[in-house]
Amino acid sequence: MNIPRTSYPRIVIIGGGFAGVALAKKLSKQEVQVVLLDKNNYHTFQPLLYQVSTGGLEPDSIAYPIRKILKDFPNFYFRLAHVEAIDTEKNKVITNIGKLKFDYLVVATGSKTNYFGNSEIEKYSMAMKTIPQSLNLRSLILENFEEALLTSDLNERNALMNFVIVGGGPTGVELAGALAEIKKGILPKDYPDLDTRMAQIHIVQSADCILKGMSEKASEKAEAFLEKLGVNIWKNIRVTHYDGKTVTTNTDLTFETATLIWAAGVKGAKIKGLDSKDIITQGNRIIINQFNQVKGFNHIFAIGDIAHMVTDNFPGGLPMMAQPAIQQGKQLGDNLLRLIEQKPLMPFVYKDKGVMATIGRNKAVVDLKRFKFQGVFAWFVWMFVHLFFLIGFRNRMVVFINWVYNYVRFDREARLIIRPFKRRGDF
Repeated sequence: MNIPRTSYPRIVIIGGGFAGVALAKKLSKQEVQVVLLDKNNYHTFQPLLYQVSTGGLEPDSIAYPIRKILKDFPNFYFRLAHVEAIDTEKNKVITNIGKLKFDYLVVATGSKTNYFGNSEIEKYSMAMKTIPQSLNLRSLILENFEEALLTSDLNERNALMNFVIVGGGPTGVELAGALAEIKKGILPKDYPDLDTRMAQIHIVQSADCILKGMSEKASEKAEAFLEKLGVNIWKNIRVTHYDGKTVTTNTDLTFETATLIWAAGVKGAKIKGLDSKDIITQGNRIIINQFNQVKGFNHIFAIGDIAHMVTDNFPGGLPMMAQPAIQQGKQLGDNLLRLIEQKPLMPFVYKDKGVMATIGRNKAVVDLKRFKFQGVFAWFVWMFVHLFFLIGFRNRMVVFINWVYNYVRFDREARLIIRPFKRRGDF
């Protein structure tokens, strides 16, 4: 890997997401050597991926080069690499570009889409966890309407304009709201010779409510917002199969659709060498203690979505969201320095700053620790928070200008099929 030898302790971070970047920033200008490994050379602001998928933003608005984030940090090195395994006995990281010895290892690999073992759904559905996946989904959505113009088969046309979203969490709800607004305000102008009123958007949720992790009021209000936008919500129903054309469920309900979007859950992106049954729990997450140390190790840590930390308020583990990841990264930075100086470690205490979701124009729900509110004010709070946590002044300005333009013009300029997506299954 061509990493210089050093007398400083070497800390290797796997993953350039919220947790990995927060940790690297915390260790900047300290007497340690930091090596960050990631399969992409950019950090992705995942909460806004759905806007890339629906043409609201271009991908470079929510991505930022990792090297630029940390360019002024001494003793920092980034390598574009795919980590294949961890040798815990020899303290080495094994990658596609070579091996690297570490003094301290931090696993911040994040999460990936969980298909719960259903290979057919994995094969034919669309995920939205990465920028390439979001671009594929954007292309497919636009290609569907182009194909709908060409067919004289009514059933085929309806299937091309029928979108089924599996999962009623924030991702599914925000995506459904965006698609509903496209149907209402953009499709009639783009496709005047197509009856876009026939387009249907469905959310299929296995639980008895959407936004299950939020308050009852937020869930009810979000459902009301979506229904007003024309979104069909199907609760207590589980999708069991999809062959590229027909969605079947555990009931008699079926859907004919060219697009099934899977937003029903995620699981940890585990790595060989740290995947034994005694340290991996439900959802492929690594069991850690209150200091983020991986079970059985003092010098190997896990933070973010991959880490399973049980607390009094979260007996099932901290939520797989940005805030726990950022806070863990910052705290671990302090603890690594304390460990090097042979000082006692400080336990991690999660400060719950709340949860929020947007359901389109002027509609959002916000659950804070002491306050819960919905509607227009919640929408402005949602926008401000997301702008604040974007990395880079340019990204904040570009996203803000895009949002203002889209709001005033009721438009989404990024309706471009830059890289055509070939759908599995023929329509």
